[in-house]
Amino acid sequence: MRYVFWFWFVPMGFLWGWYWLSLNDISLGLTFFSRSTHDLVFAIYGQILGMEKEVIVRLLIKACIVDTFLIMGILAFRRRKAIARWWAVRREPGEAAQQPDSYERAQVSPAAE
Repeated sequence: MRYVFWFWFVPMGFLWGWYWLSLNDISLGLTFFSRSTHDLVFAIYGQILGMEKEVIVRLLIKACIVDTFLIMGILAFRRRKAIARWWAVRREPGEAAQQPDSYERAQVSPAAE
């Protein structure tokens, strides 16, 4: 799980953090986060790909969503046995339904027993 964090979540956080800061021109004193750099980066990508820079943002969002579902699907496939056990226990009406949850146990006072 830590690999997923380092190789998927951290780069996504950096990407969307940069995007949001540069889009709103919150430069923090760095030209890297300025709106002019934001416009320049997407203009260069637009020229390379031969499309409008407004379309690139939508494609980037779609790619991140697909990537997220792909990564989560791989993780779910790798942990399918544990997920199946969890689902079976969750669906069992037996013991789990008869035992009070922690909230109900906290409401019962020792004097009432």
